[in-house]
Amino acid sequence: MSNNIKIYLIAGEPSGDALGARLMRALKRKTNGKIEFFGIGGDTMEKEGLRSLFDISELAIMGLCEVIPSIPRVLKRINQTVEDIVRLRPDAVVSIDSWSFGSRVQKKLRAKKLGIPQIHYVAPQVWAWKKKRARTMHKYVDRLLTLLPQEPKYFTPYGLKTDFVGHPVIESPVATADKQAFRKKYQIGEDKKIIAILPGSRHNEVARLLPVFLEAAQILHTEHPELMFVIPAVKTVVARIREILKTSSLPVLVVEGEEDRHNAMCASSAAIAASGTVALELAIAEVPHIIGYRVAPLTALMVRHLLHIQFVNLSNILLGREIVPELLQERCTPGNIVLYINRFLKQDRLYRYQQEGFKKVQKILGLGEQKPSEKAADIILEAAARR
Repeated sequence: MSNNIKIYLIAGEPSGDALGARLMRALKRKTNGKIEFFGIGGDTMEKEGLRSLFDISELAIMGLCEVIPSIPRVLKRINQTVEDIVRLRPDAVVSIDSWSFGSRVQKKLRAKKLGIPQIHYVAPQVWAWKKKRARTMHKYVDRLLTLLPQEPKYFTPYGLKTDFVGHPVIESPVATADKQAFRKKYQIGEDKKIIAILPGSRHNEVARLLPVFLEAAQILHTEHPELMFVIPAVKTVVARIREILKTSSLPVLVVEGEEDRHNAMCASSAAIAASGTVALELAIAEVPHIIGYRVAPLTALMVRHLLHIQFVNLSNILLGREIVPELLQERCTPGNIVLYINRFLKQDRLYRYQQEGFKKVQKILGLGEQKPSEKAADIILEAAARR
């Protein structure tokens, strides 16, 4: 019988998959490889040794109108995950990001009273909305690991042991990506300026955003024939991206895999991106960008009612001012996108304002300090040893 530590990881979307993979690498280093991983993850976690219980693309949904049709399938996957944990009896269960799925697994598991340490990595953004959630998390998890320094104060008053470990974006390979290697691999001359198109990691995000982003790119291509457009795609949506591209006459290079994605972003003169972690990666790489986002009208109405913050982009939130233009809902139009990308290409005042802001964001996030995955791994191993 193996004496290895057994850790069950639950990552429901690509951002959690990247975070989980870095955590796995740290855990392997700290245990000299005497550790086994089980659970749910994407291709990046699978490369680190996880055999995912099912494909996480099934969970890549967002928004009230989009989620409702998927409820029966998601409920089935929740029950399947809990049964798998009961069967394996791991030393710790760690849900990563995606609290909507992870919380339901953790809640059902807590009812089993197995005594397995239950941890959640990435705090729900209660400072933005659903503040009441901070009061109930202690019922479902024993420990919470946060990405931002101000987050523990929302949870500790309710008895949940909470640790700030740092934001994973400072560990992203985009910080050390090789733009020249990307140009060489795909034979892109220095006379070509690259524009990255990042339409999200969920199917409904891509369906809503990519046609708008492509229309903007078509206008830019007409105005600037020297531009080249690249889509750094994640596994969950690459098929959907290729399907949508069939209806466009615009020449677009689609690249996959972590190295090519990050090299492509780093090589870009500007980017058109969905809101999310990828926008922070662009800030770390100091690539000028806008964020665009659209959801179903009913979802948008509910979000506007519930949201308690001025901005949605984390760079803007951290600085308390808008350095990254937020083109949301009706403002997410090809014309608006083209307007801002042209300003970045000219390197005007907005470009310089962004570059100054990006350096401040990097400092707030702790770029160059202790790796968040190392700190998170220490806490998880400590919890597993107490079992």
